[in-house]
Amino acid sequence: MTEPSDVGAGAGGGVPPGAGGPAVPPGAGGPAVPPGAHLLVCGGAGFIGSCYVRDVLGRRDGTRITVLDKLTYAGNRANLTPVEGDPEQAARFAFVQGDIADPAAVDPLVAAADAVVDFAAESHVDRSILDPSAFLVTGVIGVRVLLEAVRRQTDLARAGERHDADGRSMGAPRFLQVSTDEVYGSVEEGSSREGDPLAPRSPYAAAKAAGDLLVGAYRATHDLDVVITRGANTYGPYQHPEKLIPLVATNAIDEEPIPLYGDGLQRRDWLHVADHAAAIDLALRHGAPGGVYNVPGGTERANRDVVAGILARLGRPWSLVRSVPDRPGHDRRYAMDGGRIAALGWRPRVLFEAGLAATVDWYRDNEAWWRAVRDSAWDAYYARQYGDRLAASTEAERPA
Repeated sequence: MTEPSDVGAGAGGGVPPGAGGPAVPPGAGGPAVPPGAHLLVCGGAGFIGSCYVRDVLGRRDGTRITVLDKLTYAGNRANLTPVEGDPEQAARFAFVQGDIADPAAVDPLVAAADAVVDFAAESHVDRSILDPSAFLVTGVIGVRVLLEAVRRQTDLARAGERHDADGRSMGAPRFLQVSTDEVYGSVEEGSSREGDPLAPRSPYAAAKAAGDLLVGAYRATHDLDVVITRGANTYGPYQHPEKLIPLVATNAIDEEPIPLYGDGLQRRDWLHVADHAAAIDLALRHGAPGGVYNVPGGTERANRDVVAGILARLGRPWSLVRSVPDRPGHDRRYAMDGGRIAALGWRPRVLFEAGLAATVDWYRDNEAWWRAVRDSAWDAYYARQYGDRLAASTEAERPA
């Protein structure tokens, strides 16, 4: 199990059967956050956050969830439709539209919560290169606002002055920061461990690393109960079509050109969203105070091979794929050691080939969802990001 000093070290639908890890690790003691707790889930209308909300409420164990989401382009209220359409789950669910960087929105919600899980992020590297400002506001300022609210509630709990709406005493809230493998930078060989130096190479990754360091600083300075998880490249249903797998799938469905950066040999470790959500929940409930937990997928693939698998699933030709000029500072490889989260009893359950097939099928079967996302704002972004690149593209080399 990790030690408290580890924090900050280094400067749903369409889910295949068996997804997710065990809810409680073998032989573990009582959870830090028990079933039936009230969770504040920030960014809970986004891709990973909404999967977490659907999965946790779907257990029907009495857990209540309040989602705080700004509903930027990456937050989609439709991702929560399965919850809001289920009367039993809907009774334990509340949605608040607001910004984690706004103390007026954050403070009363943290005051009522047993734990805070922060998924909120602007998460696409390409967009962070085009305009990093929103990434810094959410990833740094927003994290600080959340931590300040948690600090105030922790002080009240230590003084015996924290109570719920019915006057019952409440303990200090636990705070979990959802981070990313990208904070370690490009890993040429081996696997990153939780205590390795942080070496982000994009504005997005730098904002996430800064958030991690803030969490560690508040742990050291105020002795807050905090946990960090760092997930691998996550895929699955409800992912915004700006990301590789849904971009390729949706373009292929429409038989549109598919942009592939450079030689397409960048390697990523792929993690199904249901497995990622299960690891986050396990770390929330059983992680050590101050612990950092890598969450690897255990499946490295070159981007070019992933694209080939999607096309094969959809019966589309490789001739759609165009090699376009690479993005600046494109990390070549990510890889993490997952021994710590494994020691809590988690392992990925979804094999990549099965998960990819189920995900592609979901996009094929849910055109209404992604066509609503690919609106005029999407068209403007796509033209800005890929217009000139596609104009300068060449035929992509086929995988061996």
